[in-house]
Amino acid sequence: MRGMMRKGGVVNRTALGAAALLTGVVIMIAGCNKKTEELTGNIQLAGSTSMEEMCVAIGETFMEEEPGIAVSAEYIGSTAGMEALLEGTVDIGTSSRNLTQEELEKGAVENIVARDGIAVILNKEVTGIENLTSDELRDIFCGRTANWNELGGPNMPVVVTGHEAGSGTRDPFEEILGIVDQCRYANELSGSGAVLIKTAATQGAVGYISMALLDDTVQAVSVEGVQPTRENVQNGSYSLNKTMAMATMGAIEKQNPLVQRYFEFVYSDQGQSLIDGANLTPVPGE
Repeated sequence: MRGMMRKGGVVNRTALGAAALLTGVVIMIAGCNKKTEELTGNIQLAGSTSMEEMCVAIGETFMEEEPGIAVSAEYIGSTAGMEALLEGTVDIGTSSRNLTQEELEKGAVENIVARDGIAVILNKEVTGIENLTSDELRDIFCGRTANWNELGGPNMPVVVTGHEAGSGTRDPFEEILGIVDQCRYANELSGSGAVLIKTAATQGAVGYISMALLDDTVQAVSVEGVQPTRENVQNGSYSLNKTMAMATMGAIEKQNPLVQRYFEFVYSDQGQSLIDGANLTPVPGE
């Protein structure tokens, strides 16, 4: 029988093949065990209330895929979430506004995962108004328009409802319209859900919310003749829109293996589908 020569004698080819196969199996098992060990731990998120539905959907499905990893999140507002990230108390800060220059200079990286529209909403008793221009919105939110009859609506006082300072929805809304710190709010509330409920319940109320939360308890108006739809956000024709980011301290590839795996899932086809299911427009990873 022909064989392979080495010191000490002849090695049977069949035996050598079996040994190689066994070695491969052992390596594969070891590799699997190593992966399991690496993917065990906790990921902590904090930030935007507008991103809650998306983060819950992603987190629940991700934990099914990776049972060794626990994902927890607090929905405390974009600015508070970014403060937690900069302080090192969370792994990911979720923000529904662009990061500030100061946040970027401190090392935060803006990982954009989705886009969302900002819908202008009216209490249903405000009839006869289906579209508002940017100038009309400025006058309404800065207190220069006091009654809806000035815009062709009913004889009813305007009640301006907005978000609290530092909100990831308030900041882009005011910035896009050029009315930062000029709004005359009757109510400043925490989160789009609260603004939606207050506007629906208050005669003459107007507010703005994440488009993903729109329902039939209020009426959404067009802005400059463009309806607040996902298609119009995606094609750029709807002007009131905002980015949604999962910020990290440093680039994604510099994060621990758990966080890297989380972002792999977020930017995967499955993750993008979950973002789409939360009525947001997914932004593919670079």
